[in-house]
Amino acid sequence: MSARHPANPNDFRLFLEVAELGSFTKAAAQRHTVQSHISRQIGELEAACGGPLFRRTGRGVALTELGQRVQARVRGWVRDTDQLLADIRADAGLPMGEVRLAILPSAAHPLITRLYLRLQAEYPLIRLNIREGQGGELDTLLDTGSVDMAVLFRFRKPTGADEKLLATAGTYLVSMPGDRLTRDGTVDFARLEGLRLVLPRRPSHWRAVLDETARSKGFALQAEVEADSLRVQKELVAHSPGLYSVLGPFSMAEEMRSGGLQAARIVGPDLRRYVTLALPKQGQLTPAAKVVARLIGETDDPWGSLPGEPE
Repeated sequence: MSARHPANPNDFRLFLEVAELGSFTKAAAQRHTVQSHISRQIGELEAACGGPLFRRTGRGVALTELGQRVQARVRGWVRDTDQLLADIRADAGLPMGEVRLAILPSAAHPLITRLYLRLQAEYPLIRLNIREGQGGELDTLLDTGSVDMAVLFRFRKPTGADEKLLATAGTYLVSMPGDRLTRDGTVDFARLEGLRLVLPRRPSHWRAVLDETARSKGFALQAEVEADSLRVQKELVAHSPGLYSVLGPFSMAEEMRSGGLQAARIVGPDLRRYVTLALPKQGQLTPAAKVVARLIGETDDPWGSLPGEPE
């Protein structure tokens, strides 16, 4: 990059994206451009920095030692620059810009649709950048500043100011319609002994909770299929007599209403989970992020509840 085109925050935003994704191709897809354009921009930034920032691997790219030093220094600079711009825009009374939200797949819908529609109607200059992931992954994204907020499942009610309770959810044993075990409103956890189950793959915090609960009852869960995809779990159960899964109410509400699945809430213990909106423990939210956090908290009954849901 020549002196006529010095590095700017946008160049370093691209650098941070490539570092996080580990791939020029993925960064190009995320920006709806071609890989050669990303490679050229990174090449110009490397020239301005005086050395290579990435080295190619068999699966993409990884940071060089120089790249690691640059990443550590520019992340805060880019964040501070974004905050400065957001503060200037806030002074003009127009919340705008990108808000990065991480969410569990089972909690994404219809919350995200309702949130988007409100933003379009009331704050059209705010853009959503949504990432789905599992619980531990989302906590890491929040702690490293990769997202502005996250919708999570917790096993205890939140007590700090940085986490807001959105809903309380039970846990359900799910089967195809007509199954005798799930026909009643509840089923004791001990009845899971010996059942053919579709469970999330290890390592998974939710899988660990289920396994530990079973051990406390003196048995081990029988995972006939391991799958992280909620759609795979539901499709298998819906078409396989005698096959069960253990899910929360939000991930299967549509199938329950349409009669595609049948479920009974697990009790003894009830494995109650709390849906929360988690905010960063450090740093300030941008005006746009404050708006999104407020709208999520104001969304009335964002998922709907199944009969027998805990209060």
